[in-house]
Amino acid sequence: MQSSAIIYVYIAMGGASGACLRFFLTQMTVQWFGKGFPFGTLLVNIVGSFSLGLLYSLIDQGQMNAVPWRSMLGVGFLGALTTFSTFSVDTLTLMQQGLWLKSVINIVLNITCCLFAAWLGMQLVKG
Repeated sequence: MQSSAIIYVYIAMGGASGACLRFFLTQMTVQWFGKGFPFGTLLVNIVGSFSLGLLYSLIDQGQMNAVPWRSMLGVGFLGALTTFSTFSVDTLTLMQQGLWLKSVINIVLNITCCLFAAWLGMQLVKG
């Protein structure tokens, strides 16, 4: 029982850190680029995808232990950092505002950039 309680502590520590970084990065992108496009969501999704690809490859290759890093970083930190639900709402909001080109660009950028970032993270480990 103690070991599963510790896993929840790892997840909570990672989650709190990931949520704070998400908020910080989102605020910075609003300052840099304004509110006309959800660049903050795009940025955290790319960073999170890259980081999760890197983490899982490091664990898979035996270069990093799964415990506690999968729980702390993969589930907690990156789970709180990445924002697929926000991506969905951002995209629907753009659609509801009639900004169809921006909504399509948002979908294409998030899907292609995040898949590429995850692949790149994996490739760096194989290197």
